[in-house]
Amino acid sequence: MKFAISYSTAYYGAVDPDGIVAFARHAEECGFEALYMPEHIVLYPGAGFGSFQFPPDLPFVDPLDCLSFMAAATDRILLGTAVLLLPYHHPVILAKRLATIDALSKGRMRLLTVGLGSLPGEASAFGVDFATRGRRADEAIDVLRLLWGGDENGVSFDGEFFSFDNACIYPKPHGLEHLPIHVGGSSRAAARRAGLRGDGFFPGGALSAEERRAQLDLARSTAAAAGRDPDALEYTRWGSMDMEPERVEELAAQGVTRVVVSPAAGSPDDQRMEMTAFAERFGLGK
Repeated sequence: MKFAISYSTAYYGAVDPDGIVAFARHAEECGFEALYMPEHIVLYPGAGFGSFQFPPDLPFVDPLDCLSFMAAATDRILLGTAVLLLPYHHPVILAKRLATIDALSKGRMRLLTVGLGSLPGEASAFGVDFATRGRRADEAIDVLRLLWGGDENGVSFDGEFFSFDNACIYPKPHGLEHLPIHVGGSSRAAARRAGLRGDGFFPGGALSAEERRAQLDLARSTAAAAGRDPDALEYTRWGSMDMEPERVEELAAQGVTRVVVSPAAGSPDDQRMEMTAFAERFGLGK
């Protein structure tokens, strides 16, 4: 089992550059595999899903910029998103940004997790039809991989949403043809997307045990039907900082290969204490 940690400036209520650096360095010292960050690009009054409402002044930083900042202060820890809202990024620009981060971090932008987003107003702020965001995301994944794999002769694409001819993007990812792309989401459509196009599946949300099993089975069977290796599909789940080894054993029995946790404490000192205790409980870094 691999263990990663998530950091959200929105949850902690402030953008503190020194605190972000200290958090990243301590996570690396503790032996966590990776740092994850969430994304919301715009909020608005009334934004939310279900009964939950987002305060519109939550300070969500750009996750890729912040991960670059963290990478410059660390040496080994991998970088991830959970999730990057793929339909709201142009894949040509995104291919350049991700490859640049991976090159500058010497191969650490390796846990990109993409999702569709759940806020219609966020889509409309970008002129994106909310109903098409799934097809747009599928096409964007194809574009990213095409551009990363292209050579000096260039690559061309003619799709529903994106089109270009003889495009070359350099630098390439560090030592890889394509960066891994994990698919996040709590729907069966996300599970199918993971099976068809993903290197991993990272479901969220309050799903029942039966629905989680059904979605993982769907991701694996979709991969197999597409001629892909279902055993190569990584399976990431959220966990809690107070989880015990017995819970991790349960997740491993369900096929989980990575657990991502988030400190619950608000103060930096208490966050570091939580991280240290978790690392000691599971023997990270040994």
